[in-house]
Amino acid sequence: MASQRPLPAMAGFTLLEIMVALAVFATLAAAVLSASKYVIRQSGAVEQRLLAAWVADNRLSELRLQSGLVTGQQQQVVRMGQRDWWLRQLVSTGSEPRLFRVEIQVSQSDREHVLHRAVGWIAARDE
Repeated sequence: MASQRPLPAMAGFTLLEIMVALAVFATLAAAVLSASKYVIRQSGAVEQRLLAAWVADNRLSELRLQSGLVTGQQQQVVRMGQRDWWLRQLVSTGSEPRLFRVEIQVSQSDREHVLHRAVGWIAARDE
């Protein structure tokens, strides 16, 4: 009689194990996709707020360089970063007659929502 050798055990995964692994992978992939969409959306909003802050800072610098600052409210459209920005500025006198308070609000030209507000003080220049 010939001796029979036992069959070697088959190495590998069962169908159930593969299905569970695919379910776990699909769940993780959906979570990563959702998180990446959120990050992309937030980076656009951060870029808008940063550009709005630059517009306000540039306007404050321009006003500091001007001679004869006029009190009152002004509005204008400024182009920066391939976008149009709606800029509102209010210049008023402070408690000191030679000190002007400047408030600047910046929003996108097609929206009313203010993205950035800046307040600065400018000393009157002697001419």
